[in-house]
Amino acid sequence: MFSVRRPGVARRAAATLVAGLVASASIATAGTAYADGGATAKLGGLTDEVGKIKITEKDGDEFTETGGLFTMQVEGGGNLFTYCIDLYTLAKTEYDYKEVGWDESSLHNNPDAGKILWILTNGYPEQKLEDLNAKIGATLTKGDAAAGTQAAIWTLSDGVKATPLDEDAKKLTEYLLEKAVQLDEPTASLSLSPASVAGKPGEKLGPITVTSSKKEGTAVALTPGAPEGVKVVDEAGNPVTTAGDGSKLFFDVPAGTADGAAELTASLTTEVPLGRAFVSIDGPSQTLILAGSSASTVTAKAGATWAKTGAVPAVTVAKDCAKGGLEIVASNSGDEPWTFDLKGTSYTVGAGETKTIALPVGEDEAYNFTITGPNGFSETFEGVLDCKTAPSPEPSTGTPSETPSGTPSAGTPSETPSASPSTPAPSTTTDASTGTTGTTGGDLAETGSSNATPMIAGIAVALVLVGGGAVFFLRKKKAAGQ
Repeated sequence: MFSVRRPGVARRAAATLVAGLVASASIATAGTAYADGGATAKLGGLTDEVGKIKITEKDGDEFTETGGLFTMQVEGGGNLFTYCIDLYTLAKTEYDYKEVGWDESSLHNNPDAGKILWILTNGYPEQKLEDLNAKIGATLTKGDAAAGTQAAIWTLSDGVKATPLDEDAKKLTEYLLEKAVQLDEPTASLSLSPASVAGKPGEKLGPITVTSSKKEGTAVALTPGAPEGVKVVDEAGNPVTTAGDGSKLFFDVPAGTADGAAELTASLTTEVPLGRAFVSIDGPSQTLILAGSSASTVTAKAGATWAKTGAVPAVTVAKDCAKGGLEIVASNSGDEPWTFDLKGTSYTVGAGETKTIALPVGEDEAYNFTITGPNGFSETFEGVLDCKTAPSPEPSTGTPSETPSGTPSAGTPSETPSASPSTPAPSTTTDASTGTTGTTGGDLAETGSSNATPMIAGIAVALVLVGGGAVFFLRKKKAAGQ
């Protein structure tokens, strides 16, 4: 699904982005998890397995949308198929996405999140077409099955009534919604937690816990550039090259090692678990949920810092959608206090102390801050908070009708090749002024090629200037030399 072509929708979305950018932040306390890892994938666009769906909003307003499966290409190898769980937000092809837990997406407060997972498990393409036809007494095509599954998901993800125009697809939607029950959130394909540890030479720094969709087979190695003698070991001190779900990893830093830092990388080839959420890390783009996966390469990283004397800081940051912001955990494994500044406020972490700081951030608000410490310690965190589905736009005037083709007019975005050579997809368009892309096709809804494009372009530029190239997913960048 791309976006809804209705008067004023793009303009209202643009205004919302500007309002989010100027929201202020303050400090409080909170609690969440801190991990790194999972699949990173590029959005290729809609496949040809789509169908038309009538959307009926709570106020009775109606419009027709095209819905079905998206294809995504995994960095490092593999392919994913996803559905939309953010009806009113534009999808940007060629944007990179990151696998996240439900607590870092719009599913964090959705009471029907577990039912959406059931629909994915019992809908298309997880279930074979012939089996679905037998269950509901229909003759579904692949496009009908995808549209029927997407309609059931939209009903629960966005609070609308989504009804496929095809009668057999409608039967599938009704079946899925009637039978759906709550399922537990799927585990991450691969993650390491915490993503940062600290201590003194002569100690094992950790533990770092591996969470994986496979019991074993995760490759573990120090990132090139680690000081000589530093090793990755298990709880017993044995060198580690492979790990599995639940494994505990440590950095073994020999006594006498000069003050410094190291990083380990874990990698795994696996199928990403059904129902994992995917959020954009390149800019505003709709949230997606996994419907199918080939064998794909997933990675995770964790770092360690150490020093003989003085403060030895470590910082982890995670999105906390339940509290509407970021949670920062600053720890000090050294023997002296550590003081740092955050958003104009100073914080002191005593020797052996851990301090938790909650940083409220507005929805779609960009953030970019750096935390520094002794021995050249410097960590920069940047992103945009994306924890909610876009709100339903105001009812349009006149009689709602099916959305027309999103064909670009002269002088607007030019056509680019399909992102998936193996699976035909609607063509993509690229805005020359902003570099953003959307998908167009004979039946697709508005994707950025309307008369609101100039405003969208202006907002994109504002996002780059204010957010410093901000992205939805929390990204940590180590200072040069660390």
